[in-house]
Amino acid sequence: MYTGTKRNYKFQQIISNMDSLIAKLYQSTKTILTNKDLALIWQENDRDNLNAKIAYYVKQKSLIRLTRGVFAKNKDYSSKELATSLYIPSYISFETVLRKDGVIFQHYDTIFVVAKWPKNVTVDKYTITFRKLKDVVLYNSTGIVNKDNYSIATTERAFLDMIYLFPNYYFDNLKSINWEKCDEIAKIYDNKELIKRLAKYRKNYDQ
Repeated sequence: MYTGTKRNYKFQQIISNMDSLIAKLYQSTKTILTNKDLALIWQENDRDNLNAKIAYYVKQKSLIRLTRGVFAKNKDYSSKELATSLYIPSYISFETVLRKDGVIFQHYDTIFVVAKWPKNVTVDKYTITFRKLKDVVLYNSTGIVNKDNYSIATTERAFLDMIYLFPNYYFDNLKSINWEKCDEIAKIYDNKELIKRLAKYRKNYDQ
């Protein structure tokens, strides 16, 4: 039986609740958390209460505020997860994927992302370039892989995103491109010019 004062008992309850909220944060595999994520994890529907809790944990350094409404649990967060948490929906594509998959050789520190709006932002030590694609493409998950709490284009989807926006882009190595997959994914763009560009790149590769 608890024998302390009611005031001490209430204080201990508050501390216990706070510890529980921290534990819930670390049960999540996410390294980046938005206001919406925190509301879901803490089951907090009241905006004022949510903001008060966030402010408390930022002050306690249990959360790192990266930008408005976006937080990291610690400094070892995923840059790709950050890039796709700023605007939703979004996914990693373009040079970031093509460099990773050996289609282009040029290194870029910038993370390239497909989103609803074109924008360049710097958050913490990362520069992120958002490029706009029409909604019918952005919202279509064909050729998009969800992994490690972020969405990323396959090689073929990133290749098509690139030639859709940049018709004459030079690629260093197209060996890893699966042309049949490109033919399937290309349908989502509903763009005859893209189909022509794809055929041209394939013809040049085959020669």
